[in-house]
Amino acid sequence: MVSSPVAVAAGVRKSEVSTAQLRWYFAFFVISGFCGLVYEVIWVRLAMASFGVNTALVSIVLSIFMAGLGLGSWGARFMQQKKLASPAAALRLYAAAELCIGLSSLAVPFELKLGREILLHAQGFGAWQSAGYFVAAGCLVALALLPWCTAMGATFPLLMDVIRRTVATESKFSFSYLYIANVLGALLGTLVSAFVLIELLGFRRTLFVAGVLNAAIASLALWLSVGLRPAESIDPSSSPASASAKEAPGQQRLYGLPRSASLLLLFTTGLVSMGMEVVWIRQFTPYLGTVVYAFAEILGAYLLGTLMGSRRYRRWVHAHAPGESRRVWTLLALAAVLPVVAADPLLPFMIPALDQLRILAIVLFCALAGFVTPLLVDSWSGGDPDRAGAAYAVNIVGCLLGPLVASFLLLPVLGERWSLVALCIPLFAIAGILSFQEQAGETLPKPRLRSSTAFVLAVVAAAGAAGLSHDFETRFAAREVKRDYTATVIATGTGFQRLLLVNGIGMTTLTPVTKYLAHLPLALLPTPPRNGLVICFGMGTTFRSMVSWGIPTTAVDLVPSVPKMFHYFHSDAALVEEAPYARIVTDDGRRFLDGSNETYDVIAVDPPPPVQAAGSSLLYSREFYSVIRNHLSKNGIAMIWYPSIIGDAGSTAAIAKSLVQSFPYVRAYRSFDGQFGIHFLASREPINVPSSNVLVARMPSRALADFVEWGPARDPKTQFDLVLSREIPLEKLIGEDLRIPALTDDRPVNEYYILRTRLGYGR
Repeated sequence: MVSSPVAVAAGVRKSEVSTAQLRWYFAFFVISGFCGLVYEVIWVRLAMASFGVNTALVSIVLSIFMAGLGLGSWGARFMQQKKLASPAAALRLYAAAELCIGLSSLAVPFELKLGREILLHAQGFGAWQSAGYFVAAGCLVALALLPWCTAMGATFPLLMDVIRRTVATESKFSFSYLYIANVLGALLGTLVSAFVLIELLGFRRTLFVAGVLNAAIASLALWLSVGLRPAESIDPSSSPASASAKEAPGQQRLYGLPRSASLLLLFTTGLVSMGMEVVWIRQFTPYLGTVVYAFAEILGAYLLGTLMGSRRYRRWVHAHAPGESRRVWTLLALAAVLPVVAADPLLPFMIPALDQLRILAIVLFCALAGFVTPLLVDSWSGGDPDRAGAAYAVNIVGCLLGPLVASFLLLPVLGERWSLVALCIPLFAIAGILSFQEQAGETLPKPRLRSSTAFVLAVVAAAGAAGLSHDFETRFAAREVKRDYTATVIATGTGFQRLLLVNGIGMTTLTPVTKYLAHLPLALLPTPPRNGLVICFGMGTTFRSMVSWGIPTTAVDLVPSVPKMFHYFHSDAALVEEAPYARIVTDDGRRFLDGSNETYDVIAVDPPPPVQAAGSSLLYSREFYSVIRNHLSKNGIAMIWYPSIIGDAGSTAAIAKSLVQSFPYVRAYRSFDGQFGIHFLASREPINVPSSNVLVARMPSRALADFVEWGPARDPKTQFDLVLSREIPLEKLIGEDLRIPALTDDRPVNEYYILRTRLGYGR
C-alpha cells in the first residue's frame, strides 16, 4: 500500500508538532531543575539562620526536601487517577504545580522566620537543648517546606503523563528525557546561583528570580495547552530496547530478576550515591577549602557526571535492550572506589597546585549512576507516569537515607576512606549477582565467564586501592584524631607548633591573640565581671583565659570533637574543666543564645577561619549581632575577632557596617602584631578605655599570669599597650568599600565574593 502525498505531509506535520512539543517540555524541565537547585541551597541557609547551624538541623531540612519530592512523585498518581479528560487538562495541572512552586519563593522565607519567632516565644524554649528542640524545629520546617517540595516532586509524573498523551512515540523513555533536562537545569543552577546571582542579589531576591521563572513556565504551559490534541495511537518500534514493550508496563524482568528488584536497585543507588556525596565533601575539603565555591565544585562535578551518563543512556537505549547493561554495574562499583585513591594525601604524582583536580575522580561514578538511574525507572515504568512516579519516589527515599547513614553511622566510626568502602559493598554485591547469574538465551559460557572475570578483577583492584591508600591525617606524624557526625578533628604538632584542623582546615594555633579576646573586654568593664560566654571553642585558649578570672564561663562549639582536644593543647585542661563555674556546650552559638534567657558581661566570638568559609556569615551578620546585643548586660561588651589578613577590604567594610548598625558604640583595634586581624568591641553603653595601669589593676592574679603566659610582652601593661595603641577609626574601615552593603543573613558578602574580588564588580 502506497501512502498518499497528503497523508505523508500530514505525518510530517505531526512529527514536527511532536518535536516542538518535546522541546518545550525539555525547556520546562531545564528551568524547573535550575529553580529547584536554587530553592534547595537557599532554603537550607535560611533554615540555618532561623534555627541554628547544626548538622542535625541541616539533615532535617534536606530530609524534608527529599521527602517532599518523593511524596509528590508518588502522590501524583492520585491526581492522574481522576481520568483527566484531555491532554490539555493534564498540562494545566502541571502548570498549576509549577505556579505553586513559584509561590514558595515568597512564602518560605516568611514561614521560616515565623517558625523561629514561634520557638522564641514558646514556653520552655530555653530547655530545648537537643531532641525536643529538633523535634519542634523539624515540625516547623516541615510545615514550611513540605507542601512546596511535594509540588516539585509531582512535576515528573505530571509532565510524563502529558508526553504520554501527546507524543506517544517518546512515551516509553519520557522519564530519562526529562531526567536529563532536570539535571542540566540543576547544573546551571549550581553555577549561576553560586557564582553570580547570590552575590548580586542576595538570597531573597535570588529566590524571587526563581519564582518568576516558575511562573513563566506555568504561563507558557497554559498557553501550550490551548488547542492541545491527543496523539494518535502508534505502535512502538521494533528496536532491541522495545522488544518487550508488548508486555504491560513494569512487567518486564530486568536482568532476569524479580520485578521488585528494579525498585531495590533504585533504592540502593540513591542511598549509596547521596551517602558518598557526604563523604566526598569531607574527603576533598582539605584540598578544596570550605568556601561555598568549593561545595559548588563538588555539586557541579556530581551533576556534570550525572548529565553525561544520562545523555549516554539516551543514545544507548535505542539500540540495546536494558538487560545488556549488566557490566555497567561492575564499572559502577569500581568507579566508586576511585575517590579513595584521589583523596590520598600521599599520592606521589600529585602536586599542591593540582589538588583541585582530585575532584574529577567522582565524575566517572556519577556518570555511571546517571546511566543506571533512568534505565531502571524506564524499565520499571515502560513510560507509565504512575509507575515512574512510584519508582522515582523509591530512589528519592534512598537519597533521603544516604546522607543520614553516612553522617551519623559511618563517618563517626569508620572515617572517610572506610566509609566510602562500606558504601561500595552494596554495589559490588549487585555487580557480583549480575556477573555470575546465568543469562537467558546463553548457549555458551563465554559471556558469563567474561562478566565474572571482569567482576573478580574489579574486586581485586578495589581491595588494593582501599588497602594501599591513606586517610588525610597520615600527613602528620604526631597526631590525635577524633570523628563525629559533624567533622573529622585533628590535633597535631608539639610546643607552639601545635595545630588544630577541622576537616583538614587549620583553625588556630597557640597565640596571644586568643587571650586578648577574654582579657581585654573583661578588663574594660567598669565593674567586676559576673560571667562570660565564648562562642567557638577552638583550642580552648579564650575559654581558659576567661576561667582564670574566676567567673562563671560558658563555651559553645558546634563540633563535638573540638572541645575533646582541649587536653592536647593545654596541660591544665582537666583542672579548667573541673572548675565548678566552667561549662562547655556543644551547640550552635546563635541557637544557644536564642534558647537562653541569661545575659553576659562579656561575649567573645572567634569565628572559624577563613573569613570566606561557608556559613561563617551567620557569625558576622547584623542579625547575629542583634541577638548578642540582647544578651549583654547593661555595660556588657561583645568582643568580635576578625582575621582581616585572610579577608578582603569589602568584607571588612561590610562587617564594620553591620556592627555599627547593631550597636550604638563600637571600637576597633589592630592585633598586637599590627597586621594579623582586628578586635571589634561593641556595647550598648560607651566603651571607656582607661590607662593600661587601671586595666591591670582590675585583673585577678591568675588572670595576670595567664595574660602574659606566652608574651609577646613580659608585663601585662605593655601587653595591653600593644593593642590599645593601634585603634582604627571605624570610618577608615567602612571607607575601604563604601558601596558594599552591611553583612546580613540575606547578603553574606564575605562568602560570595568572586565578582567583587576577581572582576572588580561594585567598586
